[in-house]
Amino acid sequence: MRSVHLCWMAWLAPVAMASGPAIDPALASRIDADARQVLQRTGTPGATLAVYRNGAAVYVHAYGLGDRERKTPATATTPYEIGSITKQFTAAAIVQLQEAGKLDVNATLATYLPDAPHAKEVTLKQLLSHTSGMPEYLDGPDVEAWAVKPATFEQIMARIKDRPLDFPPGSRWSYSNSGYVLLGRVIEVVSHETYGHYVKTHLLAAAGMEHTTTVADEARVPGMAKGYRHTDGELEAAPTIHSTVGWAAGNLVSTVADLERWNVALQGGKIVRPADYALMTTPAAGSTDYGLGLFVDTLDEQPRIGHTGGSFGFTTSNQYFPKQGIQIIAFTNAGDNPEPGQMLVTATFEALYPDIAAIARKPVAGENAATTNAARKAFTRLQGKGDDLSMFDERLKVKMGAGLSERMARQLSPYGEPSSFIYKGQRQDKEKNRVWNDYRIEFGPGNSLPFGVELDAAGKVAGISIG
Repeated sequence: MRSVHLCWMAWLAPVAMASGPAIDPALASRIDADARQVLQRTGTPGATLAVYRNGAAVYVHAYGLGDRERKTPATATTPYEIGSITKQFTAAAIVQLQEAGKLDVNATLATYLPDAPHAKEVTLKQLLSHTSGMPEYLDGPDVEAWAVKPATFEQIMARIKDRPLDFPPGSRWSYSNSGYVLLGRVIEVVSHETYGHYVKTHLLAAAGMEHTTTVADEARVPGMAKGYRHTDGELEAAPTIHSTVGWAAGNLVSTVADLERWNVALQGGKIVRPADYALMTTPAAGSTDYGLGLFVDTLDEQPRIGHTGGSFGFTTSNQYFPKQGIQIIAFTNAGDNPEPGQMLVTATFEALYPDIAAIARKPVAGENAATTNAARKAFTRLQGKGDDLSMFDERLKVKMGAGLSERMARQLSPYGEPSSFIYKGQRQDKEKNRVWNDYRIEFGPGNSLPFGVELDAAGKVAGISIG
């Protein structure tokens, strides 16, 4: 076992660092140590992590292997699938076309695709902001077998055309890849170009991105990372989503340096006008934290703008922190949940700003020991440990026995053992007459989970809130 451990540690040693206005060596060591811990904890084969300030690299490290079978080290220039980070390119293309007077984001989808599902009910802006209620084409037990094969736009639409909207458009938020496939087709109809040609000509070229391509080109991309995932605890090579299936919702391949060129160009007015970038980074009606192709949320109560990406074998994260003026990008070749890409960004931000992280972890006064004990027991059971259901009320016991237990264990067991359970106060839902006790559960660098419980009069857990 010791020899295996030492070999794994060697894989995770940093193998590349870019020059630039370097950060303090002690801080660099802290970032590096936390990154290695994230990768060890998640069993991630390889990663590239970068921090930029005003477009200049201040920290770029690569870890582990881009390809385990070939024993190819990850480097600062390794290309990875970036998954749903593609969506900000699709959104920027739509905004560009509006600037050119070729479409209106407030128009209905029927204006451009009259035969599309629910075309008269949803607007382009609702598709952009995931507030359309459009059903998800990447759902279903057959999705993996289907998604690795080529598909036409019509075949993708066939998966959702007979399904109702998930909710009235504009009433709430729910992530939908389907909306972005529809937007990709709108781009083609309005521009009279293929989606791929439009992106390459009007976005990648404008940003100076010479090392960005699509999943379709992976076999020809020098140094391309290979994707992996864990199945039943074992690391295995992951399948690749077909480029025609991921398409405008997530088919780009890039490097951290190329993606930073995009960030600088998008934020600097080279892709869309500053007023339209402000539109992209303003939460849309029906959402509290998503604009047009970009999440607009917080980390440790600090403003954050960006997106994550996930495919069968990759997780990535591209996040800008406007208050601190830094961009953190993390690419990994592990398609697991919790996502190591986002964990790397979080761990790096908290290493850079430990005082902010300390404030975020500070418990709120008024903690009840019995309530916290009930919350801890509930979370342990939700992770699939033991078969005791006595901490739940009768309604939740029935749900746990009807499949909730297995679903929660699959979702939560990969987080591992909590390192701390931090009380964050009570939250009242006056409409439903419910009181939630909220916690922040820590699992190590970069990995925390908001968790809430509602207790009944007998002290039993009657409700669970995760995320």
